Amino acid sequence: MKVFEEKVSGKLAVDARPGLREAIEYMRDGDMLTVQEVDRLGGNLLEGLIVLTDLFERGIAVKVLEGIATGEHTERSLILDLALALAEGRRRDIVRETRNGLEAARKRGKVGGRVRGAAPARRGYPSSAARTAAW
Repeated sequence: MKVFEEKVSGKLAVDARPGLREAIEYMRDGDMLTVQEVDRLGGNLLEGLIVLTDLFERGIAVKVLEGIATGEHTERSLILDLALALAEGRRRDIVRETRNGLEAARKRGKVGGRVRGAAPARRGYPSSAARTAAW
């Protein structure tokens, strides 16, 4: 058994995810790829379906640990396709709700995120505590 670990967003394309890419290239006929959730296989529905199809054509089984597609799979199925479609819809909902929340906050005069620009100490100015102590 070989473990490939990746701590990047699942919405990234397979090409931008070295851990997933390495795992897929490592797999051989008769192997089983285990993933936490089926949506970890692709950045979107189409890519996930392409990855699944490629794995199954190469004789590689997929084991899903969580979600509606939990179990071992050796071929494409409606449940896998549905799980990928639901994951993509969930991602779109999160993005839309985040944008709506940020827009509503801006309308109320709230500005989120960090202040743009470097911290005073990094600009070459002493911090207010250092100025007080020095004067």
